[in-house]
Amino acid sequence: MATVSISDPATCAGPSGPFLHVYVTVVDVQAHTSATASATDSGWQDLTPKLSSSPRQIDLLGQANNQCFLATLGDAKQLQAGTYQQIRVILADNSASISNNQCSAAGTANCLVLSADSKAYALQLSSEAKTGIKIPSGQLASGGFTIGAGQTKDLNIDFDTCASIVQTGNGQFRLKPVLHAGEVTTTATSINGTVLDKVSGKPVAGNVLVALEQKDSTGVDRIVMSTLANADGTFVFCPLPTGMYDIVVVGISSTGAVYAPAIVTGVSNGETTGKIALSAPLAAGTDTATLSGKVTSQNASNSGTVADVSLSALETIASTTYTIPLVPNAQQNAATSAVTTAAGSSCPNNTDCASYSLLLPAAGSYVGAYSTSGATLTQSSPYATYVVDGIAFVPSSGGTLNCTPSEMKSQAYALTAGGATISVTSALAFTQCQ
Repeated sequence: MATVSISDPATCAGPSGPFLHVYVTVVDVQAHTSATASATDSGWQDLTPKLSSSPRQIDLLGQANNQCFLATLGDAKQLQAGTYQQIRVILADNSASISNNQCSAAGTANCLVLSADSKAYALQLSSEAKTGIKIPSGQLASGGFTIGAGQTKDLNIDFDTCASIVQTGNGQFRLKPVLHAGEVTTTATSINGTVLDKVSGKPVAGNVLVALEQKDSTGVDRIVMSTLANADGTFVFCPLPTGMYDIVVVGISSTGAVYAPAIVTGVSNGETTGKIALSAPLAAGTDTATLSGKVTSQNASNSGTVADVSLSALETIASTTYTIPLVPNAQQNAATSAVTTAAGSSCPNNTDCASYSLLLPAAGSYVGAYSTSGATLTQSSPYATYVVDGIAFVPSSGGTLNCTPSEMKSQAYALTAGGATISVTSALAFTQCQ
């Protein structure tokens, strides 16, 4: 038996964030034991058979219940025993008729409401309504959802709303979904803690972004969830699949001062980090670094083609590579950045391109291992060394990797001072794209 739920610890919720609500209407969730099965292949298991006749509209920025879940999608479903390596979440077409539709003002089944004017705007879909949002094995905890004969398990889908919404050049909003999933317990095992200013011992007056990271197949720490700390400095991640995680924290004060990142390693679900101290930022004007560059894409015929690219900043400390979240200000409301390449006069010949600019803490990270008495954090180096990492996806595919190779990295840029703007001289040049 399996039950399916949705969660989303969001970093872009109003009133301080750009969105008051983000509504999606789910009509089905399916699973397959093959990581490579297409949407039309046989063997898909329907996890939510009653949803097709009674779709569920969910506010991804809504208030979770006491068990951390935004919604439970239908009753428990009997499944064949096996390891399911692919999940697809299918959304209603925007023309569908939905009862009690919160998007009626936008005339769609999926929409968002802006903080700026409290108006509803259509959330544009493409393949999500037809083939579903794909959650591949790389975005499933432990590489798959395993269920044995006679077992009952709970599958949670974490919807990274803030990294999944793109405003296009014509002012429309498009869903470019980023999801993770894994087995959880409905008793809501969590990781929690409190972030404080090291000098004052008080919560940071500003924005503090806390990222939950886990190593991928290559050993790189990737963000699986992120949230903003509350005004009192507290944060919580739940529900969580069983496993070991690292916590990476970045913060900016209300005056614009950016703290050095703090990293607590080796935290298991069910544990509390205690107090995490953010060390005072460097002198004003020297506490950030901006990495600016260009992404290009072309197909096998060496012509420009559109690609979605997820961008993040990596820092390697004592042989471990972490993802350092972007500074959480008004322009950066997600821990990573996303761009879509397009034809333009500034693009190199025979490519589509997109420019990016990533604002990051300049100071080196403070790192320490988890301890029940609180982690002791030590600075790795006075200034950070960053690599810009890009992963390409097929546009609006729900997570299908694109291009060969699908991941590219810049050279390492070692900061020698803060307040710098660094031009990433070599483009992240994706080739052999669809």
